[in-house]
Amino acid sequence: MTDSPPRGMELSVGELAERSGVSVSALHFYEKQGLISSRRTTGNQRRYRRDMLRRVALIRMAQRVGIPLAEIAAILALFPPDHIPTRADWQRMSECWREELDERMRRLRQLRDEFTDCIGCGCLSIDRCPLINPNDEMGRQGPGPRRLLRAGQGTTRACVVSLPSSEMTCSANPGGASKSTGGMAGDSCGSNACETTPGAT
Repeated sequence: MTDSPPRGMELSVGELAERSGVSVSALHFYEKQGLISSRRTTGNQRRYRRDMLRRVALIRMAQRVGIPLAEIAAILALFPPDHIPTRADWQRMSECWREELDERMRRLRQLRDEFTDCIGCGCLSIDRCPLINPNDEMGRQGPGPRRLLRAGQGTTRACVVSLPSSEMTCSANPGGASKSTGGMAGDSCGSNACETTPGAT
């Protein structure tokens, strides 16, 4: 192990923290969770490839819109540790979340626009409730705010992520297949329907 970077410019943990706007402790946590990686110098200091800045940015922004850390890790784990993602890789990753993000935006707009009206939760306290949900008739459809939940039913997520050494297709996408060259995450879009089988493309 040497102090010279294997490729391109490297950053110390302090430099990565300063440039990314994330605390050193958060970076250590990300690394412990396998979201980012570093190498150790002969002096046992962490050195990060510069492309880790994009990974950290992705983690921060995904967390800000409510994507669970486990789903972020599943996306990032699709890349081998020594693979620097290309622009096409990042595009495919973003497409994995497009449908979910669209659904999140729809729910936020719905919460903003409709929560002041009867939502079918059975409270019957708003003046519109007895008109829209007399005697809690919507309660027979199931628990929770039926009018809000009904609009979100029937949505599915599907994604395809193809890397230089692997192909991943979420089985939530009808007719999809799934392959991995080992060490890849099986849940590329956060859906539990994703599967992996050994093989190469």
